[in-house]
Amino acid sequence: MSELLIERRGAVEIATLNRPERLNALNEGLVDELNAYFGGLAERPDVRVVILRGAGRGFCAGLDIQEDRSSDETPVLRTLRTQTSIGNIYRKMRACPQPIVSLGHGAACGGGLSLLLASDVRYAAPSFRCNAAYIRIGLGGCDMASSYFLPRLVGASLASEMILTGRFIDAERALRAGLVSEIVDKEALLDRGLALADEMLATSPYGLRLSKQALNLNIDAPGLEAAMAIEDRQQVILSATEDHREALAAFLEKRAPDYSER
Repeated sequence: MSELLIERRGAVEIATLNRPERLNALNEGLVDELNAYFGGLAERPDVRVVILRGAGRGFCAGLDIQEDRSSDETPVLRTLRTQTSIGNIYRKMRACPQPIVSLGHGAACGGGLSLLLASDVRYAAPSFRCNAAYIRIGLGGCDMASSYFLPRLVGASLASEMILTGRFIDAERALRAGLVSEIVDKEALLDRGLALADEMLATSPYGLRLSKQALNLNIDAPGLEAAMAIEDRQQVILSATEDHREALAAFLEKRAPDYSER
């Protein structure tokens, strides 16, 4: 059975981490499937939103440290290959044009936390708890883009607290810090994610894609002028599309737009 299940719902795909017996820990097979999936999304304009979740009792326990990764490589090269392979998942999640909505329940640890951090929107069940686990196994606390994402999402103080100790934070604290948007009963998580996806699908396809692109670029913009230049460029491009004209007409006629461009 695949370790990453993909279910199609119209223009939305639900990607489910499917190693529940290991709390969806990242082994080589799951890492390869995640890389292939997120890497291929750029060539799939028919998919407009992705929902990411975990099967079983938790979201993702991070790296499967019990997996046999022995090979003929030196330890340094083997570790570098593992680091690069897992790290590429987060790079591809940010690079893919589709918004990613993650649904967290139970534990999200280490690389599992980073799957949430690399998503665009995060909802959590009351059972949700997460940590930057790396420092707890004798490694540096900064790993899998945690030192990039966490300070931007929750601020330097909480990011430092998590990274320097590996301590868990629960759903309530994650909500207060802005790490998640909302706490939702586990049974309602998928419906909440799909409802948000429906709102995204009401926007024009290229407008949605370029909006994610601008958010990615402008979080690192050197200043106001650079950020606004990207916004201006996108608005000029989108204003020339048929979908812009259709959206304007639909707004004035008080009807749902019928987008044609993909």
